Amino acid sequence: MFFEKIENVRADRLVSLVLLLRQRGRMTADELAGELEVSTRTVLRDIEALSSAGVPVYADRGRYGGFSLLPGFRTELTGLNHDEALALLTAASSRGEQVFGLGSALASAMRKVVDALPEAQRGSLDEASRRFLVDPEIDLLSRRSNPEIIDASVLRAVRLAVLQGRKLRFDYASAQKPVRSHEVDPLGLVTVRDRTYLLATVDGADRTYRLSRMSAATVLDAAADRPAEVDLDALWAERAARFLSDRSLRVTVRVSATHRDELVARARTGREIDNPDPVASADRVDDAADRDALLELAFDDIEHAVWAIWQCGLGARVIAPPSVRQELAELAARLTRLYRDESG
Repeated sequence: MFFEKIENVRADRLVSLVLLLRQRGRMTADELAGELEVSTRTVLRDIEALSSAGVPVYADRGRYGGFSLLPGFRTELTGLNHDEALALLTAASSRGEQVFGLGSALASAMRKVVDALPEAQRGSLDEASRRFLVDPEIDLLSRRSNPEIIDASVLRAVRLAVLQGRKLRFDYASAQKPVRSHEVDPLGLVTVRDRTYLLATVDGADRTYRLSRMSAATVLDAAADRPAEVDLDALWAERAARFLSDRSLRVTVRVSATHRDELVARARTGREIDNPDPVASADRVDDAADRDALLELAFDDIEHAVWAIWQCGLGARVIAPPSVRQELAELAARLTRLYRDESG
């Protein structure tokens, strides 16, 4: 293969460069640099390396010039069938493409996927993928997602430590606490509702950290003390259950489908309780997605719970504990008196 003649560290980028030229035709050095996230000088060096390796890339001079491949040139890539490629492209359409900082890697992979398809299928794939949209930025109620901001260097370091099984050191700002340095054995990364967490251990004890609160992360040379295999699904479920019951106020609330997600987002964490007799939506009784949900939510304290539930108005009703019901009732009574006095 052509790329076997080129050092491994550049092979992926060179493959991506060739695929860009195959799929888009003539491109300038600046356009290639923008797509590959490198400098124009790097692109020119890569073009020279490709030519030396026998890849038929040539330059068009002039105002509208650029770089092109000879017609009919194909790279040696493993093919996928149409449905496999469509599944990958559909997943890539989600905002999740930036999860774990792999957005540019995903774009490169998608170029390889498209190029690997038989020519007869490539023409219909783009149109087919436009018919599916996964997790748009705005929902039907015009609510925007609010993803956390994670330092790119931190994300790279954490990802590397997880994949290579090495210890990780980072500064961490806990809520209402000063920044502290932590050294951990990373187990895996979990993303839930636009929040990304590192699951780790410290001297064998379980720890969970939000990446948005990390800074100055460094991958250490020492190997992480961790099991060879890990079941992240089971581990996350266990830690979520523990977090729900640990040092927090638990509130049972029945909430409408319209307000369910926003209420869960305001809580520390929560779970849905088996609800044998849900209250159905008046206009779509047969649709489970429109039914009220019975949730057990964890809040920092009673003020946190009252604030979060109050935002839902009549869309949420507290079942327990009585203290939260009483606080909400008193708040409603004070507002009633306030507006009654003003109208009088």
